[in-house]
Amino acid sequence: MAQDSVGLPSDFQFWMRKLSVWDLASTLETQQDTCRHLPRFQEFLRQLYEALKEMDSNAIIERFPTVGQLLAKTCRNPLILAYDESQKILIWCLCCLIKKDPQNSGESKFNSWTRGLLSHILSTFRFDIKEVDLFTQVLGYAPTDYYPGLLKNMVLSLVSELRENHLNGFNTQRRMAPERVRSLSRVCVPLVTLPDFEPLVEALLTYHGHEPQEVLWPEFCDAVNEAFLLKKISLPTSAILCLWLRHLPSLENTMLHLFEKLISSERNFLRRIECFMKDSSLPAAACHPAIFRVVDEMFRYALLETDGALEVLAAIQVFTRCFVEALEKEDKQLKFAFKTYFPYASPSLVMVLLQHPKDIPQGLWHQALKHISEMLKEVVEDQTHGSYGGPFESWFLFVHFGGWADMVAEQLMTSEAEAEAPEALLWLLAFSCSPGAGHQQRAQTMVEVKAVLSCLMKLLRSPTLSARDLQAAAGEGGEGAPRPPACQQLIRRLLLNFLLWAPGGHAIAQEVITLMAQTDAIMHEIIGFLDQTLYRWDHLCVEAPRSRKLARELLAELRGQA
Repeated sequence: MAQDSVGLPSDFQFWMRKLSVWDLASTLETQQDTCRHLPRFQEFLRQLYEALKEMDSNAIIERFPTVGQLLAKTCRNPLILAYDESQKILIWCLCCLIKKDPQNSGESKFNSWTRGLLSHILSTFRFDIKEVDLFTQVLGYAPTDYYPGLLKNMVLSLVSELRENHLNGFNTQRRMAPERVRSLSRVCVPLVTLPDFEPLVEALLTYHGHEPQEVLWPEFCDAVNEAFLLKKISLPTSAILCLWLRHLPSLENTMLHLFEKLISSERNFLRRIECFMKDSSLPAAACHPAIFRVVDEMFRYALLETDGALEVLAAIQVFTRCFVEALEKEDKQLKFAFKTYFPYASPSLVMVLLQHPKDIPQGLWHQALKHISEMLKEVVEDQTHGSYGGPFESWFLFVHFGGWADMVAEQLMTSEAEAEAPEALLWLLAFSCSPGAGHQQRAQTMVEVKAVLSCLMKLLRSPTLSARDLQAAAGEGGEGAPRPPACQQLIRRLLLNFLLWAPGGHAIAQEVITLMAQTDAIMHEIIGFLDQTLYRWDHLCVEAPRSRKLARELLAELRGQA
């Protein structure tokens, strides 16, 4: 250790100069320079402590006459105090300076000054009682809970001052200066994860001044958002909403974090996606239209970039479900018109889609879907509705509401309202899978789906079924031009619904799915369909014990194979 302390005098002068520069300037460059040197400076503090603990007070002052200045400058630097074990080592160094039996007034004053530095550190940071035990006897403070109480009072005082700032409005005599608010947010950057500082972090986020520009330090917003995403801080939704409204990059990073979670696992099921979504606070915060519009735009771009990936579609539907639930919980009387959330959509169509299927008698679902189809078709194919955007905008609105979008094929298979498949539902099914198709291509898809559906309805009444019967009904293996991918997907959806609802479908389900799942992509699609169907049935309280049992069994087996 003696060897380590040989170079201390020269190191001492180097760090003294560094601390002076850091103390005088508070630019981004000096902060970056401080952060680069934090590991080396901590090692210097450790070596200094090893030297100080072997000397008495007189020897310390003789060898390091400016040690008090160096330690005082260190105490004033929040970045150093927040780094690793630096604050703890600094406390040890300060304890070495205190003389137990001061012989004159000068030594007594020096002890008092040193105690002041220690009190300053403790009033700024929270330490475990075990760490304080090292020097509490030297300080002479009796109650062990004094320092936590001091810290709590300091935080509460600042919180009260920030809130008074909001209440006093333009009363400038009692308002906290914007420069001080900005400085306070910068000091809090390394402290946001400390539990005792959560009230102060919340007060800063909800602070409302009258400045034309944002007063909070951007790095503070970044640090709070990162701590929130990593579950290192617990804040109410109101504070998170303020954070995202003040700092758009934080909201964008939250969305990117959500996308990473959705794709980090090989397969995320809707229940898990719902947990991710609610845990993110995005649906609740999206009750504010500005947040909703940003989130919705990012979903739109993700959908376009992934060419309509099933995972993104599922995430949009789960987000919308959670968002609508949050709206209902927030207030029975909406603060914002739905037009502000969906500005490109027909208001009447939005109101129809917002009706949850569970609020409509099951026997009327068929009619509700026909009405939705007619409204969508009018907007998509009637050029006079150009103000509501093109087909993509209408489709994008429709797929938000998965409760309706996912039940079209099921209603075609199970409804007994008409002997022949209604054109409205066929159109809606074709549009939902291929919004970009032209009128002629969509009509051709409807013809093919109708032919398959007619064959399946005949098989539904057949006393015996085989996998080959379904293969023939679907027109697979026959001659002729191959169907477009969207049409093939629709027919697979009809076949899967047939297996779940037909009395004899259960016996041949495994064989049919094996024949269908020729590729990993199709297997992935089938798993998604079964998961989505069970999720929807749970939310709609659909009573179909046998169909539920089969869907669960198939899903469990396919998960194991995927």
